[in-house]
Amino acid sequence: MNLKHSKQRDSIKEFLATRKDHPTADTVYMNVRQSFPNISLGTVYRNLTLLADIGEIARLRVGDGVDHFDYDTTPHYHFVCTECGAVLDLDMTVIDHMTKTARENFDGEIEGQVTWFYGRCSNCINQTAI
Repeated sequence: MNLKHSKQRDSIKEFLATRKDHPTADTVYMNVRQSFPNISLGTVYRNLTLLADIGEIARLRVGDGVDHFDYDTTPHYHFVCTECGAVLDLDMTVIDHMTKTARENFDGEIEGQVTWFYGRCSNCINQTAI
């Protein structure tokens, strides 16, 4: 896809590249606004959607009603904290055979899979211990 260059879009990608916490569009907006005070929330949403649609970033829908965005588009797993809502990368090997196994007994076309791990993050566990 041949996109017209956009400093705002570059700023969104640069911000996401510095984050491992999978921010929402609102968080991206609040931070990009520091460099582009006149940028609108709609512009941020449109650019995030475009970047996700063309595969330059990943859109995560973890069940909390908002989209989270990830600069890392390589296959990896995520952990969702059921207490604070944090979305974190899990450092583990991707289990490729799950998709292959699912395809064996399915009369359709499976293109991939998403796996979420849920529980309480270390911050929430440590808060409870205090």
